[in-house]
Amino acid sequence: MSTLSLKSLCLRDDDCPSPDQPRGEEDEFDSDLESDEIEESNKETSVTEVYLQACKLVGVVPASYFLRNLDSSTMTLTYHGLGPLGSKALAIALVTDMHINTLELANNDIQAEGAKYIVEMLRANFTIQHLDLSNNSLKSEGAEHVAKMLPDNISLKTMKLSGNKFTDDDAKYFADSFSINSRIKELDLSHNEFCGKGGEHLGQMLANNEGLELLDLSWNHLRMKGAVALSAGLRVNMMLKHLDLSWNGFGNEGALAMGEALKFNSTLVHLNLGNNRLTNEGVGMLCRGLEFNDTLRVLLLAYNSITVEGALALVNVVKNTPRTALEEINLSNVLVNENFVHLLEVTCQEHPGLDVQYGGVGGFIAKKPPKRVDPMKIIQDYLDQRKLRLWDFFRKIDKDGTMRVPVPDFRKAVQQSSIPLDRYQIEELIQRLDRDRTGMVDYRGLADTRKQMMRDHRRQLRKVESRQKKEKQKSDRILKTFQKAVEAVTPHGSIVMSPGAAKEDSGGPQHFSATPLSSWHHIVMSNSSRYSVTNLSNEHVHLPRLGGSPSFRPTTSLEMRSYSQPNLLDDSPRFTPGKSISAQGIRSDPEMSRSKLSPTANPLTRSRPALNAKKPEGKAKTKKVKKKKMKKQEEKGSKNPYQTVK
Repeated sequence: MSTLSLKSLCLRDDDCPSPDQPRGEEDEFDSDLESDEIEESNKETSVTEVYLQACKLVGVVPASYFLRNLDSSTMTLTYHGLGPLGSKALAIALVTDMHINTLELANNDIQAEGAKYIVEMLRANFTIQHLDLSNNSLKSEGAEHVAKMLPDNISLKTMKLSGNKFTDDDAKYFADSFSINSRIKELDLSHNEFCGKGGEHLGQMLANNEGLELLDLSWNHLRMKGAVALSAGLRVNMMLKHLDLSWNGFGNEGALAMGEALKFNSTLVHLNLGNNRLTNEGVGMLCRGLEFNDTLRVLLLAYNSITVEGALALVNVVKNTPRTALEEINLSNVLVNENFVHLLEVTCQEHPGLDVQYGGVGGFIAKKPPKRVDPMKIIQDYLDQRKLRLWDFFRKIDKDGTMRVPVPDFRKAVQQSSIPLDRYQIEELIQRLDRDRTGMVDYRGLADTRKQMMRDHRRQLRKVESRQKKEKQKSDRILKTFQKAVEAVTPHGSIVMSPGAAKEDSGGPQHFSATPLSSWHHIVMSNSSRYSVTNLSNEHVHLPRLGGSPSFRPTTSLEMRSYSQPNLLDDSPRFTPGKSISAQGIRSDPEMSRSKLSPTANPLTRSRPALNAKKPEGKAKTKKVKKKKMKKQEEKGSKNPYQTVK
């Protein structure tokens, strides 16, 4: 098969009969009306003839559906068995077509070779806006062909590539191409084989792309690292509105990362996490992000391992978050109880648009049955509280001191005492102390059991502490991975230049540190045009000086300096009155240099009235102390004239 090019897609003029060619003798008596009809249908006739000749050229049977629906803007050729050669004939016919804007070629087994012909056609055809190549076994070679076409195409808005056996390496092709193409609004990559590495590439794609509004990644294998990396890309994405991640096995680890992403994402409206192995713990992690999100409207969580507890947590988040935008929550497989129904009714009064779909009423909160207390432990606790020994308790019935008493006497003694044991616990205790059914209770086992119970208790505490420690380490590890993924996928163009700390001994220009947008959260401009920046680490961020004038403290070099908070109470004249400089480095009103700042005159000092009041008092105290010291030294000098005062 020869290589495909735009020239090879177009048939030669000799192969296509032209309407201007001389007619035969049988056509000499055609009327003028016939020629008018031919001119009107010239476009359709040309496409039909080109397609028929292309089919003859490549040796395939023409698709009659294509010939019958040339006048339609949507060409649906699913399940037509086109194959690679049929795709080539179709591509030849569509090179110059200006009418079809939707081309559906799903389930035609066109493979990578057929995809090559279709994408070559799309380099010349700028009419097709919606393309469906699902379930065509494109694989890696086809993914590369499609990705190379995307930067050149300017018409496609929707692309469906579901079920084409794309792998992790193929995800990089789409990540690179969609970082350039911002015209495609909808992309379907479901039913493929993307795993951890593919999730990293797709997260990079989400971070860099500025056009996608709908992304379908359902029925893949995005778990653990892949889920975390994808969530990191969603955190910095500014365009995506609809995201389908169902049937991926996110797990609670992915839910933790998704909750962190929802705290900062401000565009996502629809999120599908159905059948992702989420439990009530994962729902709790999602709720942490929903508390800060005010854009998400639809949340689908069907077919997860969620019970009434998770459903109650979701409704409580909506109830306790006034600014939430949630309108639909799908829990269609969850059986709820009466408490949930009552809470939902109360929440719907505050949020009338809320619609929660659940499986029905009949669920319950699983409670573990109360653990039966060991009767031996009850006896030991009873003796410890009263500071008694076993011999002190049983000496009335064990007069010989052999620590062996008959079963009836033992039962009677325990029942007559104030030990909180019921009949079943007493019988259990007798069975454990008289295993051989001899009729004699050897209560030395109670003494031996105490040490064993203490060891068991310590062992159980260590298990609980170890499990909690492992869970915390796992959560911290996931969050650390999430933060690294955010730094990795942050677009290099989307950075804010924040100045580093100015060095007093540096003579050259100051270097600025690049800070990702993800670490800058709130920028507020006050009435005095000063910036106040707050980030998650609660550290003050120094901002660059605005303008090109010298800094507040002039130096010999022309280096740029910035001050996060100027000394508003310093009255020392460090600059000429005619050239006053504000905190940002902008020249201010000359009158401000002559007047002192007071708490009532300027809003900048209203939050710090105490500093203005204490500073003069401190100066006065130091002067008085110096005068007293000088007087004492003079008195000592007058008493001892030979002593010199240093």
